[in-house]
Amino acid sequence: MQWATRMSELAKSMPGYSSHKGFVAEDGERVTMIEFESAATQRAWSLNAEHVEDFRRGTRDHELETSMQYLLSVFLLLFASASLAEDQLVKVDTRPGVSVSFYYMKREGAIATVVLLPGGEGGIGMKDGAPASGNFLVRSRDYFSANGFNVAVVGQPTDRPDLDFAFRVSPEHVEDLRKVAAFLKQDSALPVWLIGTSRGTISATAAAIASDNAELAGMVLTSSVTNWKKRGAVPSQRLDAIRIPVLVLHHAKDACDVCRPHEVASIIAGLKNAPVKKLIMVSGGAGPSGDPCTALHWHGFIGMEKEAVDLISAWVKNPKT
Repeated sequence: MQWATRMSELAKSMPGYSSHKGFVAEDGERVTMIEFESAATQRAWSLNAEHVEDFRRGTRDHELETSMQYLLSVFLLLFASASLAEDQLVKVDTRPGVSVSFYYMKREGAIATVVLLPGGEGGIGMKDGAPASGNFLVRSRDYFSANGFNVAVVGQPTDRPDLDFAFRVSPEHVEDLRKVAAFLKQDSALPVWLIGTSRGTISATAAAIASDNAELAGMVLTSSVTNWKKRGAVPSQRLDAIRIPVLVLHHAKDACDVCRPHEVASIIAGLKNAPVKKLIMVSGGAGPSGDPCTALHWHGFIGMEKEAVDLISAWVKNPKT
């Protein structure tokens, strides 16, 4: 019973929670039906780190098979069809013979559009009509949507199978991103924010340097590439040319050798002309695994995805030092 109660209370704390009902069968099995207001908020609940870990723990302890502490989350999506219909892969021509696709989650009442730029090779792993990459920003996209933003998850251009360090600071890549941002601004007439993670911070920085305030409202850098040995490392770019608000979010335990926490302050120091800038160093999360430069380690804010997105969202809504 304690485990089931914990899950119900956790669900109540999630954005988009609508209601829940509990049923107990004659043999003692317990079912809790949890209702969310949209597909985006249901998905955010399904990806919540505490929910996933507690569910696994309950399974491991055989609570699901042997006791009354059985919890089945049935997600009744009041507006699922309408929400999913808005989520689509959009292709924009960016250069002669080249296009860039992005997964677009447009929401009624959104206050801004966030453009998510993944790290690594830059792919978003489309599967069954939706991004399936484990990248921090890609897997956290529903949290941004639930916090009141249109979301665009940007993939690779058609002429590049790998967004390496050098290409991310190239004029071609910058042009791709400017065209995507222009499309989004025209489509919704809302402010456009770039949010990059890992190698994606190189892309975001290069685009911000080349853009003006009319094109971009601001930028967020997460798990920034700081090692000057890497082409396009954020501190090595012309940060003094950036004149939009910038938030830098980093995990204090990030062990990736090109994203070292002690070097992040140099980014803030270089943003001499940004009207507002802020560094947030976090230390939460749980369960890091694999290579320290991958998305399921501290580098990818593992176990604290919602907390990280909430910090970002709050700042984007009210940028201040």
